[in-house]
Amino acid sequence: MAKLINKIELTSFLGGLCLFLSAIEYLFPRPVPFMRLGIANLPILFALKLLPFPYIMLLVLLKITGQGLISGTLASYVFLFSAAGSFTSAMVMYSVHKIPSKWVSLIGVSILGALAGNIVQLILSVKFIFGESAWVIAPLFLAIGTISSFLIGLFAVKFIKRSQWIFSLEGRL
Repeated sequence: MAKLINKIELTSFLGGLCLFLSAIEYLFPRPVPFMRLGIANLPILFALKLLPFPYIMLLVLLKITGQGLISGTLASYVFLFSAAGSFTSAMVMYSVHKIPSKWVSLIGVSILGALAGNIVQLILSVKFIFGESAWVIAPLFLAIGTISSFLIGLFAVKFIKRSQWIFSLEGRL
């Protein structure tokens, strides 16, 4: 029972961190309408090392709900696009993270997750909102997503290598 409580507590903590990072990210201007830089995905990268899949999905739900509350998009199509992109991204990151790290680092996991989430959002915007004209912003959208996910993955790698916190949690969960 203690291990379950630790996972729930860790998921809650990481969810709060996602909410905090979402609030910080909301202060930055958006390079493309509806696009965020993705710094709130940092706790999800940490969770890949620490939590099983159901808890990661719960963390993503906490993240997108918090982002929807902060940005005021909880009852809009923007929230649905965010949810589709975030869940797709998390599933791809979880799957790719299972590949040995000598083949794909956490930076690669971050980039592939961002690309998957961005592609899903682009497809949804083409199908339901903007039509074929949405493809016009695709190169910029994917480029910014790739660059920001690279930087977020790089930060996650450096943090995890130096973090006593992560090492202490790995042994207790």
